Amino acid sequence: MILDKPEDNDKKFPDGDLTQDLMSKALDASISGIIITDNRQPDNPIIYCNAAFLRISGYSRSEIIGHNCRFLQGDDRNQKERSFIREAVKKGEACVIEIRNYRKNGELFWNELSVSPIFDTQGKISHFIGVQNDVSLRKKVEQDLRQQQVLMENQIAERTKSLKDSELFLSSIIQTVRESLLVLDPNFRVVSANDHFLKTFKVTSEETVGTKLYELGNHQWDIPKLRELLIDILPTNNPVEDFEVEHDFPHIGRKLMLLNAYRIELEGQFKDQILLAIEDITERREIERRKDDFLSIASHELKTPLTTIKGYVQAMERIVGNENDTRFRTFLSKTSKHLDRLNTLLAELLDVSRIQTGNIELHKVPFDFDKMVKESIEPIQAAANNHRISVQGSAGHSVEADESHIIQVVNNLLSNAIKYSPDANEVEIHIARISDFIKLSVTDYGMGISAEDQKKIFDRFYRAGDLQQRFPGMGIGLYICEQIIKNHNGTLWVESEKGKGSTFSFTLPIKTAK
Repeated sequence: MILDKPEDNDKKFPDGDLTQDLMSKALDASISGIIITDNRQPDNPIIYCNAAFLRISGYSRSEIIGHNCRFLQGDDRNQKERSFIREAVKKGEACVIEIRNYRKNGELFWNELSVSPIFDTQGKISHFIGVQNDVSLRKKVEQDLRQQQVLMENQIAERTKSLKDSELFLSSIIQTVRESLLVLDPNFRVVSANDHFLKTFKVTSEETVGTKLYELGNHQWDIPKLRELLIDILPTNNPVEDFEVEHDFPHIGRKLMLLNAYRIELEGQFKDQILLAIEDITERREIERRKDDFLSIASHELKTPLTTIKGYVQAMERIVGNENDTRFRTFLSKTSKHLDRLNTLLAELLDVSRIQTGNIELHKVPFDFDKMVKESIEPIQAAANNHRISVQGSAGHSVEADESHIIQVVNNLLSNAIKYSPDANEVEIHIARISDFIKLSVTDYGMGISAEDQKKIFDRFYRAGDLQQRFPGMGIGLYICEQIIKNHNGTLWVESEKGKGSTFSFTLPIKTAK
């Protein structure tokens, strides 16, 4: 067992009864979230988290292992408490802070975090242990008390005016927005419906306002998924965003709708009311489907003539030999390279089509992860005259996955690292086994990615504005990579700062979940 200080190593538990399994169960029984990070690995990744940490953060274990704990702060990276943590880790000291964190669903919670170092037998810090408690309720009570002190003097005088202004403001929004909007009371009875809703669903104000949502139009709004949204989700006080509902309405046909719902928490008559926004995305989704069908058909149809052309070019290369015109051989070589690039592009488009239709096929078998990485690097390094690719660490273990798809991910990340760091000369790869995951990171020292672009970098066909002119491409490589890793039950993410390079990392479970 490793204790906090090297001089404590002679302390033992009686009779050796406290096994690793018992310790794990004891940690999982704790109501406090507990994580352990490996200080010996770059970026101090999380290697253990207990059940309470999963419950508090809302993330699954596969989304946590391998990440630095700062991911809990999301985009809220300017908190002064972060510098306290960095300083404590740098000095190897314990610290206790209160910091704003965000659950997976985006909900803010206040975290009382205690960080302590763990020393190995040589007196060096090998790990850090973090214990967190959700103190949001206490912070909310404190905040409410402060607000009450400020508001008490003006509350009576302002209440009537505030309610009137709010009612007029809400009414103007509902009537002018070009989207179907409903305001519901706590019993899901319609308080207000805008003109767009009435026109879209072919109903009148008289038969809508004052009626329960589920009873509208002879119960055509009695939709199970809508009931789930209103009854089970909204009482948590969390906004519901982009909740898809598909339903066949008797008079207007089948509609695919995107629902967004928010609680209106104003005093008086507006308390606990619900604003429900309904966006009809039926036509948009059909356009997307047709676009995907076109990509799939076009890619398949172009593959056949390209394969034929490639065959003719290869035949001409054999016929020409080494004694014929040098310029002609050069033209044939360049033609062959461009055909290869076009074939690669068509293969990526086909991958996108398969992903969108859910037809991506994975053939998972065990393979040597370190050997795969080494063999992937060799041809890229041979072609990259201005960059040196270095590898640190190793997995030391085989992985059960689709090797060809994982090679595709590694090749894409390495090619991007070289492509987007034209003025640098080094790309670093770090491999490590962390718990029951393998983590691979690719670091470049190039252009970097802005915080805004990082939010969309894995979206299909997305390209950062400042890259489109300088670096041609379609913006589908990273989208494909993320989908491949996601289908392997791993995660792919990026850490970057504009002008200072980027690190793309992914984790893979060592064994496929049964």
